[in-house]
Amino acid sequence: QVELAQSGGGLAQIGGSLRLSCAASGRAYNYRYTIGWFRQAPGKEREFVSAVWSGSAPTYADSVKGRFTNSRDYVKNMVYLQMDDLKPEDTAVYYCAAALGLTFGHNEYGRYNYWGRGTQVTVSS
Repeated sequence: QVELAQSGGGLAQIGGSLRLSCAASGRAYNYRYTIGWFRQAPGKEREFVSAVWSGSAPTYADSVKGRFTNSRDYVKNMVYLQMDDLKPEDTAVYYCAAALGLTFGHNEYGRYNYWGRGTQVTVSS
């Protein structure tokens, strides 16, 4: 079993910054899990934001590339999503997710087995 506890998020102004955290735990959890970030805006499908796995640089959706930074602390079992230059279209509920050994298809939410509860990010003027 893997558990993901999310924190962070909230309200930011256009051009502002927020940081999301995802703490992974559980007897089954280890460094081989791919951790993905997804988001879902009202009335829209859940979409890929970023993912990171051991031995690879993080990947990003084109919509957040250059603005978001995904980082992982393998000692603390933490994953962080630093979100800079926020835009109104970044408003959504953000989720972290885990899947063992996932690389191909890491941008597909259906491939992840474990999910955090989600955290709201709202960007407004």
